[in-house]
Amino acid sequence: MRIGIISTRICGSDGVSLEIRKWAAILRRQGHELYYCAGELDPGLEGKLVPRMHFLDAQIEALQRQIFCAECDERAVRAAMEELRGGLRAALQDFLDQYHIQLIIVENALAIPMNVPLALALRDLIAEKRLPTIAHHHDFMWERERFAVSWMKAELEALFPPNLEPITHVVINSLARDQLRARAGIEAMIIPNIFDFTHFHYGLDREALGFRKAVGIGEQDWLVLQPTRIIPRKGIEDAIELVRQLRAPVNRGHLFDRDVKLVLSHPSGDEGQEYFRKLKQQAHAGGVPLIYAAKKVAISERRPKQPGKFRLWDAYLNADFVTYPSRIEGFGNAFLEAVYYRLPLLIRRYPVFISDIEPLGFDLISFDEEITPAVLGQVLAVMADPIRRRRMTEWNFNLAKDHFSYQAVTEKFKEMIERCFS
Repeated sequence: MRIGIISTRICGSDGVSLEIRKWAAILRRQGHELYYCAGELDPGLEGKLVPRMHFLDAQIEALQRQIFCAECDERAVRAAMEELRGGLRAALQDFLDQYHIQLIIVENALAIPMNVPLALALRDLIAEKRLPTIAHHHDFMWERERFAVSWMKAELEALFPPNLEPITHVVINSLARDQLRARAGIEAMIIPNIFDFTHFHYGLDREALGFRKAVGIGEQDWLVLQPTRIIPRKGIEDAIELVRQLRAPVNRGHLFDRDVKLVLSHPSGDEGQEYFRKLKQQAHAGGVPLIYAAKKVAISERRPKQPGKFRLWDAYLNADFVTYPSRIEGFGNAFLEAVYYRLPLLIRRYPVFISDIEPLGFDLISFDEEITPAVLGQVLAVMADPIRRRRMTEWNFNLAKDHFSYQAVTEKFKEMIERCFS
């Protein structure tokens, strides 16, 4: 089958782009042909680049500011919205025609209002063409405070996501399924975030070995990795607090007097720079070496060709410990990545973790609101004891392989596509 994958962007190491690549790997194994349409595309992806689909397009950004406010010149805003909607609809139709698309997978563009004209154009096409559609929802409008105020809120609630017969809805956790049913009367399948646990990594290679030196970390230093974007809901202030406590003289002896440094792997994202400034102030006040790897090296998901450039995976391969103190997550890509690279991690008990991950029995260091002495003691124990570390990480790897591997969801993918044509 010829499948079109559509999103605002399919590029880089954000959670949606990473998950698209995983879905693509499974779909190709099942014999499907894949084509892509987005405002930004990774090099090598066959499809259509439509810059206006990106949420960072200047006209889209300007329109979004006029949509998410209490009041505006409604007539002017609607006129601008209709013009952008028409252009995007035409571009999407060209994509469908050029590649003879039989089924589309819409990645988050019908779940969260990052580009309202794009969602309107997609809804038009799906309804008018009765186009078989899988709407893959990673997070929803009601989960983001910045989308709470809008003069067209009722319209947005009906659009994100739309309740149309040709759409098979897929969510990544049970809480989202329950909320979607309660709020919109929409039934959805659950396919959690996944990882290729059958692909064995062979440890540090020549390129990965240069990562520590590039970011200013000694070979004997403890590298604590925060592998997320720098946005408030990631709770990075707790990662800084953990490292501050680990560096205290009373704890240095447990860590063989080796220095402890915190590495932020991702850029600051699309929610402003004020949070990052506060983190830097906190780190400076606490004497925590805060290393912004995205500034020193261009971390990409795929292996780079240029010398001195690093993959996201190089950061994991060099890490000793992972912090994941997110307050809200759709599922938890960084959790799966840490488990795959057999790294111990500290994780906050965010709602989806409590409902969908914790009951499976992973061996983790978890906390609720703050880094207590008991939590700190667990971190010190696993960092200092290689046997404890090995038991923990091997158990977690095998458990995740059973529940969140490609093989674990293969039958769900077949069922999902069958639903589109039933």
